Amino acid sequence: MNEYFTEQTALDYAFYRVPKALIVDPAYRDTPTEAKLLYGLLLDRLGLSLRNGWLDDRGRVFLYYTVANIREDLNCSKEKACKLLRELERIDLIERKRQGLGLPTRIYVKRFSQRSENPTSGGRNIRL
Repeated sequence: MNEYFTEQTALDYAFYRVPKALIVDPAYRDTPTEAKLLYGLLLDRLGLSLRNGWLDDRGRVFLYYTVANIREDLNCSKEKACKLLRELERIDLIERKRQGLGLPTRIYVKRFSQRSENPTSGGRNIRL
């Protein structure tokens, strides 16, 4: 039987972060939950990319996350992993750059603006 969290154990786990806007912003309502989770996994891997010095010639951080790795992490088929990547591209949260010559595809994770109108912003997009 599982135990309850206590004051001493409440912070024992590492967590993936999924931006709140992906959950509450109506603009992302139709985005599949798995795509939102994948975005959180990609954000987590940015730290590793920085430690590895993976910056392009324009200073943008990129990462490598193969379809095989996504399949393993999300326990899904190749088709599903590819569909989730395409969905993140469609909503402009990632950009993939093929390198060719058997090299892995670079994934650029993009920041996003909250798309719904916010009463405190006067209708302007808010950078998250």
